[in-house]
Amino acid sequence: MATKTVDSAVYAAGAVCWRLIDGRMHVLLIHRTVHGDVTIPKGKVDPGETLPRTAVREVEEETGLAVALGVPLGISHYDMPDGRTKIVHYWAAEITPEAIARSTFVPNGEVAAIEWVTIKKARSYLSYAADVAILETFSALVDAGVTRTFALIALRHGKAAPRNGVGPDARRPLTARGVSQAASLVDTVTAWRPLRIISSTATRCVTTVAPLAAATGIPIKQTDLISQDALENGEADVRTVIGKRVRARKTVVLCSHGPVLPEILREIALATGTQTTSALFDAADLDTGGFSIVHLSSENPAAGILAIETYPATA
Repeated sequence: MATKTVDSAVYAAGAVCWRLIDGRMHVLLIHRTVHGDVTIPKGKVDPGETLPRTAVREVEEETGLAVALGVPLGISHYDMPDGRTKIVHYWAAEITPEAIARSTFVPNGEVAAIEWVTIKKARSYLSYAADVAILETFSALVDAGVTRTFALIALRHGKAAPRNGVGPDARRPLTARGVSQAASLVDTVTAWRPLRIISSTATRCVTTVAPLAAATGIPIKQTDLISQDALENGEADVRTVIGKRVRARKTVVLCSHGPVLPEILREIALATGTQTTSALFDAADLDTGGFSIVHLSSENPAAGILAIETYPATA
C-alpha cells in the first residue's frame, strides 16, 4: 500500500511596508514582545485562506495598517525549532498617509513596538538573515526606481454552462461551480485593492466579477472589445483597452475569455516594451476562475513587466 505524503511545512505571508519620509525610503519593522526580536510583519495562513489575503490580514493585525499589496518580493524558507520548515511569501506594500492616519496600532502581547527605519538601518536591526534577504530584493527595486507599482489582473471567467446551440453563446450562464469560483476569488483579488473592473459583455464574464464589484463597490465597465464573440468576428480591440489601462496606471481587473487572454498578455507586453516569452503566454493559459497579476512600474511602465503572479481558482 502506498504511503500518503503529508506536507508538514508551515506557510505564512507578510509584506515589506514602505513609505517616503522627508524624501528618504523607510521600511516598517516590528519588535515582537514574546520573541524579543525585530522582523518584517508576517504571520501564518489561516485555514482556507490564500497567501495574499494572509499577508494583508497579518500586516493589519500586527501594525494596525490596512495595505494593498504591490510586487512580490520572494519566498523565504527556514527550519523551525520543531523541525518543520516555514515557508513565507512576501510582497511590497506602500503605506499611504491615509493609512498612517487610520492606524489602530497599540503595543500588545505580540508586538511591543513598530518602527520606521531606513533600509540601511533595517539591515542591521533585523534579527534574521531570511528577512534581510527579502529586504535586499526590495532594495534592488528601490535602486531601480520601480518601487511604486500598479497591476493589471487578467481574469478568466468562471465555469460556464456548455454550448448547446440554444441561444447566443454570450448569454451562457455560470454553472454552480462557476458561481463558487466567482465568490472565492474576491478575498485574493482584493489584496491588491483594484480601482477598476472591466469585463467582456458576455454573461459568464459579468457574473464572474459581480461578487468582486459587490464587495468593493466598484461598478463593472462592460466592453465588447475584449469579448470572445468580437475576437472570433475580427472586431476585438484589445490594444485600445490595454493601452488605456497602462496610461491610467491604476490597478484593474480585466475579465475575459480563454481565447482572448493571450492577446491581453501580449498587448501588455507590447505596451510596456517587454519581450514576449513562453512564460508570458503561460500566464494566459488559465483554467476557469483563474487569474494572472501583471505588475508594472507606476513611474515608468516602459520599464517592462516587473513580475507576474498566477493563481488558480480555489473552488
